[in-house]
Amino acid sequence: MTRWSVCCFTRPVGQIVETQSLVNTYAWDVLLLENSVQNYDWGSFHEIPAFLGDAPSSEPVAELWIGTHRLGPSSVVDSNGVRRLLSDVAGELPFMLKVLSARRPLSLQVHPGLDLAREGFKAENAAGIPVGAPERSFKDPNHKPEMVYALSTFDMMAGFRPTAEILRVLAPIETSLARRLRDRLTTDPGFAGIVQLVEWLVTERPSADEIEALVRACRDLLDQGVDIKRAYATALMVREEFPNDVGVVVALLMNRLTLQPGEAAFLGAGMLHAHLKGLCLEAMANSDNVLRAGLTTKHIDAEALVRCLDAGMSRLARVTPMVTSAGVEVFDPAAGEFALAVAQSSTAYAEGVELFGEGHRLVICSAGEVECVNASEERTKLRRGESLYAGPEDGTLTVHGTGETAQVFLPFQGGRNTLIDLV
Repeated sequence: MTRWSVCCFTRPVGQIVETQSLVNTYAWDVLLLENSVQNYDWGSFHEIPAFLGDAPSSEPVAELWIGTHRLGPSSVVDSNGVRRLLSDVAGELPFMLKVLSARRPLSLQVHPGLDLAREGFKAENAAGIPVGAPERSFKDPNHKPEMVYALSTFDMMAGFRPTAEILRVLAPIETSLARRLRDRLTTDPGFAGIVQLVEWLVTERPSADEIEALVRACRDLLDQGVDIKRAYATALMVREEFPNDVGVVVALLMNRLTLQPGEAAFLGAGMLHAHLKGLCLEAMANSDNVLRAGLTTKHIDAEALVRCLDAGMSRLARVTPMVTSAGVEVFDPAAGEFALAVAQSSTAYAEGVELFGEGHRLVICSAGEVECVNASEERTKLRRGESLYAGPEDGTLTVHGTGETAQVFLPFQGGRNTLIDLV
């Protein structure tokens, strides 16, 4: 399934990416961008279709991909009806943008760091495992730091609780499994001990009876009005979709986080996490590498998973944006990998709002209707759900109209950090 959005290029293609060998180098008119959607079973039937202005789907629509990743590349069609991959026009972009809709919990997962991603991808290629095979763990040689920007109330689990808090969560649960967990963590506390606890859970895998007994204990505590930072409520929530799954137990070890619309969280490589419910934008490095720990029927590579875990207690998942004078918020937690600029525009800004950022960019209208104007005064109208690509020669984009516009870009351009202009 694909989805059309608006894409505008304002300079000859050969000037946009000098190293890219292309057939034609003439100037482009306004083009259409064909984006793919992913129909994973945890997706919503209506949220992304409604976001795109469509009727509800007969199958779940989990993600809309915008970018050049080979498993779901965007493409363009010129005025002559010739279709090209976006990568043939813009080159391979180092980032991508997604719209994600979770109807129910996603798998407990972690994304590898760059060295592990390269090593794993090379090893699986050498072993002859097809990229699309169910047992494949590394689909590309890239790492995948990512940031969630909430479009609705968005619930997730992100990172591990501190040892003392985990022990406090487990203390009232009088089951054999909870006692074993407490004993192991008391003997070996701290982040390394928590990782070993997760490794034990995903390799030894407690029995269905042990997990169900723990769930009953959590339910009894909730009925008594007892919960500790939503730990028991979260375990019961994921159990509804994944009964007897080890992820129900791992959920007790993790932080519960709720984002309101306009709030963001950063999930660096090595941070265990799971989206629970809601609609969001995801800005990320150009990768689809996922190592799973539970809440899934897909392949679990316990050894690679444990090697990936590298993010400590991760109390710092929330991202505080920098704010420009024009009311644009810039979220930049990824150490130069990507940044996200979000503009709120309205008729109060007669001259428009400058959408901060330079270079190659992916832009989406996430609410309302707007008009993007580049440095050459070329204009592109966007409705909610429509997106565009802008190249270096487009200069700063100015947004007019009433709506919200989000742009993913590289904060470092020409050897300097462009975000210094904000401070």
